[in-house]
Amino acid sequence: MDGAQIEQVRRFNRTVTERVGVLHDRYLGRDRPIGESRLLWEIGEQGQDVRRLRERLGLDSGYVSRLLRSLEAAGLVAVEPQPRDRRVRTVRLTEEGRAERALLDDRSDDLAGSLLRPLNAAQRARLVAAMAEVDRLLTAGTVTLDAVDPDHPDARHCLLAYFAELQERFDTGFDPARSLLPDAGELRPPRGLFLVARLHGEPVGCAGVKLPPGAPAEIKRMWVAPQARRLGLARRFLTELEAQAAGHGYDTLRLDTNKTLGSAINLYHSYGFQEVPAFNDEPYAHHWFEKRITAPSPG
Repeated sequence: MDGAQIEQVRRFNRTVTERVGVLHDRYLGRDRPIGESRLLWEIGEQGQDVRRLRERLGLDSGYVSRLLRSLEAAGLVAVEPQPRDRRVRTVRLTEEGRAERALLDDRSDDLAGSLLRPLNAAQRARLVAAMAEVDRLLTAGTVTLDAVDPDHPDARHCLLAYFAELQERFDTGFDPARSLLPDAGELRPPRGLFLVARLHGEPVGCAGVKLPPGAPAEIKRMWVAPQARRLGLARRFLTELEAQAAGHGYDTLRLDTNKTLGSAINLYHSYGFQEVPAFNDEPYAHHWFEKRITAPSPG
């Protein structure tokens, strides 16, 4: 990043906050700032777990508690503990809260229209397309990659979703019992590593690397949830796992894949992998890849 990029981001932030009205205490002409209004929208019709609400918005518990107390005092929400675990609190909109949320939606539509109305058709199309691109890139920047145990609930969630997708996409279906699945121990340090991607606290992808002694490192079970695709997560996984393998002294990275996974095959080619003869007898593999890697320079 250079100074010009930083300045452009700051200028963009100033323009957006001014145009959408978040500098005012009475957002959209109501009697509350944007924080409380956003909370009403995130709670939604079905209600929300308070902890999930904090994770979704990236806010600390004290600040969310203050916002909820204010909304409770206004009669817009009700906060109550769950019967099975009183430590877990759920917040729901009251009837007045649902009416307020509907009004905020209408005024938000009006605000969006005011941003587009002064522009001609070509400018509107450019602005909307640029907004979609900015939204995608900013969302990509909020995704975290965390090393977890392969038996962690988020890891199991991703793997089960991955296997279900392979079952639908493979010509022969997919049976985990037939595949050369690494056992959990092969993806735990020091023999390996398993990563889970999370978006707003929810698992949206996974990937592991085996680090066997005397053999190349091998990437296994890389998957990205459909709603998180086009965020560059697969490439992020490859970059992080390559760095981990190189940092452990490996000079070769391997993986295999099925012929139906065309996007993955294209990604591997673009990332610098070369197709090689089969190096295992994985029954679901049609393509085998290797990449020469180097350890990171000191410092």
